[in-house]
Amino acid sequence: MDKQFFISNRKKLFKIMEDNSLAIFYAARTGPGKLPVEFAQKRNFYYLSGINVPNVILILYKKGKKNKELLFIERNIPELEVWLGKKLSKNNTKEISGIETVYYSDEFERHLHFYATSTNICYYDIETSLINSNLSYGLSQLNLIKEHYPILRIEKVNPFLSKLRMKKSKEEINNIKKAISYTNYGIRSILKHTKPGMMEYELEAYFKFECTKRGEKQLAFSPIVASGENATILHYEKNNSKIKKNDLVLLDVGAKCNEYNADISRTFPVSGKFSKRQKDVYKEVLQIQKKIIDSVKPGVTLKELQDKTIELMKEALLKLKLITKKSKGSPSPSPDISGAATDGKEDYKKYYMHGVSHHIGLDAHDLCDREKKLTVGNVITVEPGIYIKEEKIGVRIEDDILITKNGCEVLSSMIPKEIKEIEEIMAKKE
Repeated sequence: MDKQFFISNRKKLFKIMEDNSLAIFYAARTGPGKLPVEFAQKRNFYYLSGINVPNVILILYKKGKKNKELLFIERNIPELEVWLGKKLSKNNTKEISGIETVYYSDEFERHLHFYATSTNICYYDIETSLINSNLSYGLSQLNLIKEHYPILRIEKVNPFLSKLRMKKSKEEINNIKKAISYTNYGIRSILKHTKPGMMEYELEAYFKFECTKRGEKQLAFSPIVASGENATILHYEKNNSKIKKNDLVLLDVGAKCNEYNADISRTFPVSGKFSKRQKDVYKEVLQIQKKIIDSVKPGVTLKELQDKTIELMKEALLKLKLITKKSKGSPSPSPDISGAATDGKEDYKKYYMHGVSHHIGLDAHDLCDREKKLTVGNVITVEPGIYIKEEKIGVRIEDDILITKNGCEVLSSMIPKEIKEIEEIMAKKE
């Protein structure tokens, strides 16, 4: 991505920061002597710097009309080049980030001391972790900063970045579109190659291949390829079951492009033809999704979309004879799983138990304020589903949606979801 994008992001953050303050961001950490693993950069760090290597530190300092930007990179160690290659140079760092002041990591403490003793507020990219787990590097450093500079007021920077990252630039939207395009190739490959008796992980391999050959080795998240009853497990990740002829397969997959993610769900019949019951369930989910997409526009909140989804879902589940209406003369309420009495109003949760939407961007579930109204430039998902464990049927249909001035645009409209289109694609498979 062009460095102007990252320069612009830093300028936006500076405008929100209070005067006489600094902000500290750490890149993801790796240690020496480990076998190669796929590296995943911290999203806020990448959003502000464009640097996609580990162990780098960014300081932003605001005082009066002067904004200072400093990056701290690792020194190159010639003896390790044969194992790890050369470290990122100062010149390359400047070219990627647009930050002119670059030091080495072993100079960080000296510069931090200067800024920490001449400012009032430190904005920090605070991570959270379970209380019984080891502290992350960032939290360990935060404890040291608090101990050595107790006068500093520590503030979370996430609310600022949540506000900035929710509104996508043209370049960000283009990257999401490319990630969706790669996802489209992967899903179509799965549809063309699926046969009864295959393993779920074989279908996963077809998806990964289509993404990898387009230059994106990392995916948005670990693919979900769930057949039969597995499709009723929302975060099923094993992908190790044999696919049966009469199964539906639920895909929840997403590719990346320049760190930006797609998040798409599709459901299809292994046999190539939906059975009557499968078709009935699928039609209800698809109809709900289309109605919710029609409701997406500036000024709407995710909660409003969820509330409407629940109302539509109750009607759909009644049609499918999965729930029944409760009348005044109905029997006494039955206990729920906790033992408490229910009046039937929450019965839908047995078959639909998740949110219909989330923001998407650098994270598959991107930073956002769910209470805020949608605005132009937001990108969200719309993903209703019905999960009937006793019938071994799970259906979810998910698209990525751009909020526009007059409503919305379905960015993933090229990925097949109509029954006729899915069946035609599968009929042509070799």
